[in-house]
Amino acid sequence: MKKSDFYFDLPERLIAQHPMEQRDASRMLVMDRKTGELSHRHFHDLIEYLKPGDCLVMNNSRVIPARLMGQAEGRTTPIEVVLLTDHGDGVWECLTRPGKKTREGVKLSFGDGLLTGVVESVNPKDGNRMIRFQYEGVFLELLEQLGTMPLPPYIKEKLDDPERYQTVYSKTPGSAAAPTAGLHFTPELLDEIRAKGVKTAFVTLHVGLGTFRPVKEEEIIDHIMHSEFYTMDEETARIINETHAQGHDVFAVGTTACRTLETIAAEDGTVRAQSGWTDIFIYPGYRFKCIDHLVTNFHLPESTLMMLISAFAGRERVLDMYKTAVEQEYRFFSFGDSTLFL
Repeated sequence: MKKSDFYFDLPERLIAQHPMEQRDASRMLVMDRKTGELSHRHFHDLIEYLKPGDCLVMNNSRVIPARLMGQAEGRTTPIEVVLLTDHGDGVWECLTRPGKKTREGVKLSFGDGLLTGVVESVNPKDGNRMIRFQYEGVFLELLEQLGTMPLPPYIKEKLDDPERYQTVYSKTPGSAAAPTAGLHFTPELLDEIRAKGVKTAFVTLHVGLGTFRPVKEEEIIDHIMHSEFYTMDEETARIINETHAQGHDVFAVGTTACRTLETIAAEDGTVRAQSGWTDIFIYPGYRFKCIDHLVTNFHLPESTLMMLISAFAGRERVLDMYKTAVEQEYRFFSFGDSTLFL
């Protein structure tokens, strides 16, 4: 299949620039995958589609203030560094701008020297830098002091409350972008869902900015996926396996939860506790092993996420659904409305 097979026309005015005042008041476009029938609902109606015994799997990764502004040694030109992936021992894979000022060996300083770093290498394929940081104290505390939230490039307006780019259940710091499908949940809605007899479980997948990188190759099978770190614990594995064994369904909240579950699942759909790196690329023709339903936001044209939902619900049906969403003026992308594929 070709990249252009996943194109749709989106007016820029439909790209949401700020979150809804009430998280679960966003609209939700529901598709029955068997019939293609669409229903126009609101996110708090999700509870109506959940049955006692079902399981809701969410990604509890927390976005870190990964955008740093500093200077190269001996220069005053500001340099932007965005942390992508923690490789341990103080080494992070990063995006830098301007790239010409961050060649191998360049020393960087942030916050008048509170945090320093050295560019150890440059990836010739994507231009990402491996930077070794030096600091005293706790790194995440320094980031809270010096860093800012790296909002997606299509969001032009300033976010007044950084917590609105976090899910209410975010727990484990490490993402450079939010698992946005979960932004619609409130603590009250989650309490109602649990009170109905629906189980909630959590995986961790640290979202990288690669999720926003465009597919450049026209033949989609030539696209190389970015790699992201995931973890599933024993409790979540037990809940998911019991849910299926008892004849109930698994709802994945977001493409990150979906990709984690499909990475881990055996051919029979069972899962086990594990950690690792995934670069799974899901596109039409893929056979899903674990998830039964998918909650997600509206995605960018020609993106790997459009390809994933097309694999789940059918490309033509997804494109028809998105055409309806544009006509009905749904809000798109990270701060936009939700979709539910049944």
